Amino acid sequence: MCLSIPSKIKSIDSETNTCIVDTMGVERGASLDLIDQDVVVGDYVLLHIGFAMNKIDEEDAMESLKVYREIIDKMEEEDRLAAIAESENCPNR
Repeated sequence: MCLSIPSKIKSIDSETNTCIVDTMGVERGASLDLIDQDVVVGDYVLLHIGFAMNKIDEEDAMESLKVYREIIDKMEEEDRLAAIAESENCPNR
């Protein structure tokens, strides 16, 4: 299962219509081809299979990230490692 965790735009390449996002400390590239909103560096977006799909406001992003951190903090180490391994197979990398 792939979860859409709020990701902060760190840079934008207008020539390729792509961006670099930070998702809880992990940076990755994403396409901006499917988002129908204007985005700038510092905005939060939700990704799906490597595409930014929606822009969300910072307050909602912070609340979601807080919940994700709480979930991660409560996971056993084995479960954390399994979740990380599973995320490596998610196609939005």
